[in-house]
Formats: sequence, structure tokens, C-alpha cells
Amino acid sequence: MSGLRALSPVLIANRGEIAIRVARTARDLGLATVGVVTDADAVAAHADATDVVVAIESYLDADELLRAARAAGARSVHPGYGFLSENAAFARAVADAGLVWIGPPPAAIELMGDKGAAKDAAAAAGVPVVPAGDGDGGGWAGGFPLIVKAVAGGGGKGMRVVRAAGELEAATAAAQREALAAFGDDRVIVERYLERPRHLEIQVLADAHGTVVHLGERECSLQRRHQKVVEEAPSPAVGPELRARMGEAAVALARACEYEGVGTVEFIATGDASKYYFLEMNTRLQVEHPVTELVYGLDLVEQQLRVAAGEPLALDQDALVPRGHAVEARLYAEDPAAGFLPATGTVRVYAEPRGEGVRVDSGIREGSEVGTSYDPMLAKVIAHGPDRATALDRLDRALATYAIAGVTTNAAFSRALLARADVRAGEQDTGLLERVLEELAVAPPDDLAAAAMLVAAGTPRPAGPWRRPLDDLGEARVGDGTVTIGDRRWEGAALRPAGADGHWLVTLDGVTRRYAIAAGDAAVSVFRDGHHLEVRTERQARSGAAALAGSLAAPMPGTVWAVNVANGDRVAEGDVLIVLESMKMELSIAAPCDGVVAGLELSAGDRVALKQPLVAVVADTEEAA
Repeated sequence: MSGLRALSPVLIANRGEIAIRVARTARDLGLATVGVVTDADAVAAHADATDVVVAIESYLDADELLRAARAAGARSVHPGYGFLSENAAFARAVADAGLVWIGPPPAAIELMGDKGAAKDAAAAAGVPVVPAGDGDGGGWAGGFPLIVKAVAGGGGKGMRVVRAAGELEAATAAAQREALAAFGDDRVIVERYLERPRHLEIQVLADAHGTVVHLGERECSLQRRHQKVVEEAPSPAVGPELRARMGEAAVALARACEYEGVGTVEFIATGDASKYYFLEMNTRLQVEHPVTELVYGLDLVEQQLRVAAGEPLALDQDALVPRGHAVEARLYAEDPAAGFLPATGTVRVYAEPRGEGVRVDSGIREGSEVGTSYDPMLAKVIAHGPDRATALDRLDRALATYAIAGVTTNAAFSRALLARADVRAGEQDTGLLERVLEELAVAPPDDLAAAAMLVAAGTPRPAGPWRRPLDDLGEARVGDGTVTIGDRRWEGAALRPAGADGHWLVTLDGVTRRYAIAAGDAAVSVFRDGHHLEVRTERQARSGAAALAGSLAAPMPGTVWAVNVANGDRVAEGDVLIVLESMKMELSIAAPCDGVVAGLELSAGDRVALKQPLVAVVADTEEAA
């Protein structure tokens, strides 16, 4: 058997939206697919995207994945991104098992996966690299700032910027700890850090017959904590001549490492992109690949499959010209108002946006449980248009109408970011988002709480006054055609169903709006125009740490990583009491004042829920009283 049929069935060694994405293309090509699920994912959306599903213990367990392949009779493995997608040992194990690895050769993965070796290879291939030593000014010559980053992996994990010598030791330790947790490898390198750079990347494709082409650049400068938030193609700072030069550099590196398949060569560049330097090469499909697909009219997963099947690329570099513009926003389960801490919950209402030029790659559906076991990205919202302004407008509308009730997302935050004048003008760099975070704080409009209260009352027009305490909002009251929360009162309040999909029409002060609303046992979730609000309608009994003054609650759901104190210990303000871990991110719970520890009932390894009381610090003045 040869050609594409030799790949079928394809085991997709991943989960969520990328597993669904790969399965869709495989199905379109007539290939059978095998999915894998853990206990936590047994009813996840991707479990229904493939022809066969095999239960495994972990997406990081190579032996388990190969066992699943054997059990389902798979002939090939597509790793998606994340997990083992850039693990050379797994790629070799797949080949040794007689299966086709849908990715680059293990040697290329290994070389590009070591950031130090990759930088040397890039320099040898004539690709510009970050200057060292004296350099050419502009902050390059000697001294600080520096960046410490993990040798293995990516995605912003294991990276710390250092601006003074006194910060280097702690930053290195933190980067090593995070790298070990994320990639199982604590090696780091230190490089000069370029202030306010653009992050540009070139998509490359290579076959086994010596053909290598590029599909232009993507701009990924809008980042938070080195994690991409918005991506677009082409870059507003890059023209045809610069695109050709950067593309030639990326192709040269791909040839030098004997690359095959789909890959991305990443660069950092000056604000006008006139100078650019090699950053790293990702030897896999990128999260942001849809923007390239939309402007070049290609299916990159299809190209991966065809190259893996031994087919030559049927692409001519001169004919690969971007058409129009595409922008992608990553939809995360996180709470921007709480420092972007992970959000959890059950998706109770779900409706994806539609419209010309709009594409959604998602891994959730109504009923999906969003926890902290995996990356918080729920979906990618992509818009394409004849020009950048049109693409941005379409993306804004899509984010506003993407209805998700039950879990807080960054939709409203992304809309505020994309509406900024500098972003609209294409004036962006990798530090922009962090610099303007406070300006992007967008509180949910008051009417969301009023709509939630109407639903909590149980009827559009209750027979008599109805009161209930709303956590964080105070006392609320629903009367005959009125809603009052604190000092705010709405007249003419009414709601009625707007179909059977969880949407309601709510009238407040004579204005009727459409909301996605879901009512749970103790809370009501409301969504409108990108804003999500969960209103708790019952106060829980307070005991243990929660009953004590100075109680500290979990700002995010997760796992207790370390407990540094015991009840009765005297602590000083700022002492770290507990360290939480969630989605490979650490958060320290520190003492808010001098005092004595009390109410502690946790140990390392315990799971905690959002806002769960953890520990109390009884201030010295209280103890004396």
C-alpha cells in the first residue's frame, strides 16, 4: 500500500481543538482516524471527532500512545502540537514500531529542540542570530537586559527577563523549575534581550524530494507572559522584499537541518522589522497556522499528510502570494479581572459565531467541563478579509457573538485590545500588551447582573418581591417589573426565551438585549458582547480558615505545590505560606501582614477550588485582643 492510504488509520496523539482539526482534514481525505482520551476527557468534544477512541493514562506517555495505536490498528501518528509533538524520542519510537511519523525527522526535531544548537545551526546557514558581545548598539552591547529561557520546549514556559545582576540567580532558578515541570528538562540558556521587538515567524514546508518553500510571515507580537494572544498574517510591518529575504533565510535553515513536513522559523525584529534575528524553530504545526491557511488558501494539515505519505509538494514559490489579511484571537478560560488566573466551570450555553470570513477551531461544546488539567485555551477565533481593517472588524464581531456561559473567558479583553488605536495601526511589539494591561481592564456592564437576577428569581414577573444575597454584589431585589442591586435600579425589567439554545431577550430600562444565560444550583452565568459574569446566589457556610479574619482564598483552582508553614507559626508580611500550581503556572500565597498562621488544613498534593479558603494569618493586634 502506498500514498495517503498507507497512513490510514491515523492515530491523533492529542486532544481538544487540534485533535478535532486534524481529524477533519483526515476525514476529508478519506482517511480513518483514531483518537485517544484520558479519564478526564472521556466525554470531551474530541472524543467524538474520530472513528475509534482508545483510553490512555496520559497524553505524555509514549508507551500508552503506541499501545493505543496497536490496539486500533493505526498505521501512522499525528502528534498535533504540545505534548509529545516535538519529542524526538517519541518520533523514533513511532518509526521503530513500524508506524509513519507525521512530522519532521527525529534528528531535525532534536537539533532544533536544543535552542543553543539551533542557534549555531542557524548561524552556520547564514541566518541572522541575536548578536553577542559587542554587537551594533541599540541595547545589544554587553550588560542587561538578558533573557533566561528553557533549552527545550516553548510557549513562553521557562522564560524570565533579567534587568539587573541581582535578579539573575532567582530568575534562572524559576526558569529551570518551570522548564522542568513543563518539559522534563531544566536546562536554560541566557541571551541578550531586545527591548520592544516584533515577533515574526515564517511558515516553511519541505518534502522528501528536496523541495522547500515558505508561506510568508505571521506577526505574533501581541503576547502576555511570552504567550501569544493574537496572531495575524501578513505582518503590517513586512513588505514583499523583506518577506522574500526572511523567507529565504527560513528555507536555508530548513534545508540545513534536512527538514521534512511543516515547520516554523521564528524571528525577533526591530520595530520597523529592518533587522531580524533567529529566535527558534518549531518543528510542528503551530497553534496560529489558520491565519496562514486563510491568506494562502492551503490546508497545512493536508500538506503534512501528503509529505508523510511521500508525495512531492505541488507548490511553486513564485505563486505563493498572500491574499487579503487574517487575524486570530485565542480564547482562553481565564479571568482578566483576577490577573488572568485560570477559570474553571461547566459550559452550559455554547454558540459559535458565524459570518463571512469567520472561522472557529474549538475543542469544547455545551456540557464540556473546563478544569485545570490542561492548557486553558478553549478555541481560536479567526477572521479573514480583503484587508486588515476588515479582518479586525470581523474578528471583533465574532468575539462579541461567541456565546459561552458557564466559564469566564478573555473575549471582552481581546476586543478591547484589538480596538486600541496602536493595534489597529499595526504599531505593536512583544511588550505592548503588558504595558497597557491596566488600560484594558473592562468591567462587565451592570445589566449582566440584573439579567442574572431576573433568571435567579425564577420567573419574568414574580408575584411578589424577591430578595437574595449576591456574592460580591450585595443585596438584590426583584419586584414587579423592577430589579434593584445595591443603589442601582432598573425599570421595566422583563425577560423571555429567544429560542431553545439558552439565549434570552432581557429588557431593562426600555432596552432589549440578547443574552446567553445558564442557571445552576447556586449560580447564574450570563454572557453578552464578549462579557461573562457568574453571579453566586447562595452564600456558603464559613468554617475552618474561612471563619477566621485574615483568611486567604485560592485565586485560582489547582494543586497545592508546597506548604511552608504550620498552624501556630509566626510569619512576617510577605512570607510565602503556600505555593499553588495550575496549568504549569506557579502562584505564591503570601502573608498579608505580620501574625500567626491558623486554619491550615492542606498538604502538598491537595486539590483546591477557585476562592477556596486556604489559610489565615491572625494579625498581632487581633491576637493581643
